Amino acid sequence: MLGVGAVGVALGRPAQEAIQSTVSSTAPGLGGIVPAAGGFRIYTVTGGYPAMPVDEYRLEVTGAVARPLSLTFDDLAELPQTQMTKDFQCVTGWRVDDVPWSGVLLRDVLIAAGANTSQTALRFFSFDGAYTESLTMAQALRDDVLVASSMFGKPITREHGGPVRLYVAPMYGYKSLKWMSGIEVVDEVVPGYWEQRGYDIDAWVGASNGRNDEPIV
Repeated sequence: MLGVGAVGVALGRPAQEAIQSTVSSTAPGLGGIVPAAGGFRIYTVTGGYPAMPVDEYRLEVTGAVARPLSLTFDDLAELPQTQMTKDFQCVTGWRVDDVPWSGVLLRDVLIAAGANTSQTALRFFSFDGAYTESLTMAQALRDDVLVASSMFGKPITREHGGPVRLYVAPMYGYKSLKWMSGIEVVDEVVPGYWEQRGYDIDAWVGASNGRNDEPIV
């Protein structure tokens, strides 16, 4: 998997088809990788796409918070809404430019929960039962990290990680956890699903895919 990621970053779009073929044949635990409209590739680590009806959705905010929360989709809609148009960059090399996203800044969710911002980190959980991620508290408080409920002006689809997903604009896509069901404020960074398999914990987008981007810090 490390090799697959490295090839994608080094060679970008020309390597995409080879990467997808290699991953599909050598890493069945990765699940589906299929093309999608707009240049996206759809990834799942469980071999399927979990479903959650919007009226049953809950986002649990726990850990070092003054007010543990269990937020419905409607609860999230009542928090301050933020829109941003940012690129989505995968560590395997493909990129979708200028994606319109909307939702609630992660920072605002933490404020609503009375999170202890002196804590070190956050953990994120997916209702697929396998996918986890992490951010430092400093990263989580940025103004380009979103609890996203909409992309391209429409609700986020099941395949793209809906009803609600994490979107970490300045980092590679594996940090933008799909099917988000939990946020836990913790005192140390706990490596997520992909970090446990060798990917960088700090996944700032750098030079890749024919673009000369500088890491956003």
